[in-house]
Order: sequence, then structure tokens, then C-alpha cells
Amino acid sequence: MAIQKLLLPYNFTRLDEKALDFVISTFGKLEEIEVTVFNAYTPVPEIETAASSVTSKLKASLSYLSQKITEQETELKTIKQKLVDNGFADGRVHTVFQPRKKEVASEIIDIATKNKFDVIVVSHKPGKATRFFTGSRYNKVISALKDVTICVVS
Repeated sequence: MAIQKLLLPYNFTRLDEKALDFVISTFGKLEEIEVTVFNAYTPVPEIETAASSVTSKLKASLSYLSQKITEQETELKTIKQKLVDNGFADGRVHTVFQPRKKEVASEIIDIATKNKFDVIVVSHKPGKATRFFTGSRYNKVISALKDVTICVVS
């Protein structure tokens, strides 16, 4: 049997943890599965800061954001280890942590198309009437991809 490629977009929310648990319980014992945990983060802008009280506050905020990005990258490595500890082969668990160049839905669509994933497991927060008018990122993903199995965890 051919290896099935699974994409798990991960944005460090409680629902993403639930999706991770779903992946572990559903696919963890299968030998022919390859998992990629994906996060597209918003890069910290580079701003020239001269010595003033306002720019020093700005520099502190940018430093905090850079630290959060580093923490998230480390957490993705922890998630990879959790997958390995729960039955996935070490060589078949990958993480992609990249700066976001466009909206998250487009980033997910691009990586899914480029790498030809068979399954995508997404989390979805039900509710919010505004999503009816604007469309959630995962509605965009679901409507844009063809020949891909999409599991929605809510």
C-alpha cells in the first residue's frame, strides 16, 4: 500500500490540540502514514529604531513577538515528538514552520497542492455569524481543494 500523506495545519489553539489528538487516535497505529504539521506565522517586521522612548517601547514589543515565534517553533518540535511517541515513525513526521506571505487559507492550499497531500485534518470553531458573510479560512480550503480527504474537527 502507498504511503498516505496527512497535513495538520496547527495554530496553537485548543481546537488544534483536539485535532492533534484526533490524528493520534485515528492514524497513530497505521504504518503507511506520513504526517506534516504546518504553521505559517506572521513575521515580525524589521523596523529601524533610533533611541527614543517610543521606539524603545516598540523594540521591546517586537522582541516579545520574536520570542513568541521562537517558542512556537520549539512547540512544533514537541508536537512532532508527541506524534512519534504515539506510534508514528520518526522519519515520517515532519514540521513546516514558515513565515506567512499571504492569508493562512492560501498558505494551506499552496502546501497541500504542492506536496500532494491525501488527507488534511483541520480544526473548526463553530458559531460566529460573521463567518457566514466572510467565510472561514477552512471553508476556503475545503472549497479550493479537490481529490483530498478533509477531516474537520470541531
